[in-house]
Amino acid sequence: MQKKDTSRNVIFLVIVAALGYFVDIYDLVLFSVVRIKSFHDIGVSADDMLGKGQFVINMQMAGLLVGGIIWGILGDKFGRIKVLFGSILLYSLANFANGFATDVNTYAIIRLIAGIGLAGELGAGITLVSETMSKENRGYGTMIVAGVGLFGAVAAATVAKNFAWQTSYFVGGGLGILLLLLRVGTFESGMFKVVEKSGVTKGDMRMLFTSRKRFWKYLCCILIGMPLWYVVGILVTLSPEFGKELGAVQPLSAGTGIMYTYIGIAIGDILAGLLAQITRSRKLTMLVFLLVSVVSMASYLSAKNITPAQFIGLSLFMGISVGYWATFVTIASEQFGTNIRSTVTTTVPNFVRGALIPITFAFNAIVSYFVSQEKAKGITQSTALIHSGYVMMALLTIIALFALSQLKESFGKDLDYVEQ
Repeated sequence: MQKKDTSRNVIFLVIVAALGYFVDIYDLVLFSVVRIKSFHDIGVSADDMLGKGQFVINMQMAGLLVGGIIWGILGDKFGRIKVLFGSILLYSLANFANGFATDVNTYAIIRLIAGIGLAGELGAGITLVSETMSKENRGYGTMIVAGVGLFGAVAAATVAKNFAWQTSYFVGGGLGILLLLLRVGTFESGMFKVVEKSGVTKGDMRMLFTSRKRFWKYLCCILIGMPLWYVVGILVTLSPEFGKELGAVQPLSAGTGIMYTYIGIAIGDILAGLLAQITRSRKLTMLVFLLVSVVSMASYLSAKNITPAQFIGLSLFMGISVGYWATFVTIASEQFGTNIRSTVTTTVPNFVRGALIPITFAFNAIVSYFVSQEKAKGITQSTALIHSGYVMMALLTIIALFALSQLKESFGKDLDYVEQ
């Protein structure tokens, strides 16, 4: 097993998986980065920026939900490598098409298709790395994949800052095609090959719902990751709107916030991976990061007369504090057998991303409540977003901590088994 860990093939696999996640994140956050610029060019008014922006991002998240199920099942039935090829091709073509969008509805439909494609990359990559490396060292592999991959957000912000929004989408499509060529040299998981030849049921998502114990474990794997996407999808993406209530000395840039948040997440992923290896506990690592994330979010929501420099620092801090993405996905991968591991590892992160839809609806409902309260009291300077931010922060963190307490420690667990 040590030879396998240090072999050229495994190193190549980790590098390719990391680059794949790099492109995945680039495309995933690109809309949030170019939202205002692209909407302005296709004729969306300033008053509609927020509502229509949430509509498009929710369509992308819906695509991630659908794609997570499709690619996860296909990965268990036909192999992890086939999923990587299919998903990359789909989101690359969608990104090329996105550069030609001229209205919100077309924009939204293309982001839905892109979301379906983007859903397959991370789960298949993490599954391959987890099944190929030794149980003692696989945490390093997934740490590298996430640490390198999340810098895709930095690339997205940099390209969008220096080029037209259409060009940013074309670059995303081109990177995907280049990645597709690189994938030719990758190899299939040995564990999958063994299961493929057996008569065991593979990729049957019903297995997650026919056992109460399995379903509860699956649900808890999803719930522990929701605070992360709340930070990215609400607190940072809507930073121009939050900035007004925080007394920003000049408008806050969502693109800048996303770039520094993802730099923080990349740093946090490396720190979380190292902490898990040192403590030999993924649960303890998750607990530490969830508690620190409360501090970071509260620091952001309590800022006064926030400056661009302070916003950058807070975005970085929030990113580091929720930098448990690779750890959380690895936990999910380690909880289930080989015959449904791809299904779980692919659907769980995408269900977390898709959870942004109900989080957004809940957040908007809470905002509406606080706005109505302010109107009743005759308050003119609204702080409804800030108060709503605190409520959602507390709610999601409590849920995540409870879900974490329900999962068993998975560090060093042998993955060579199947679910009956």
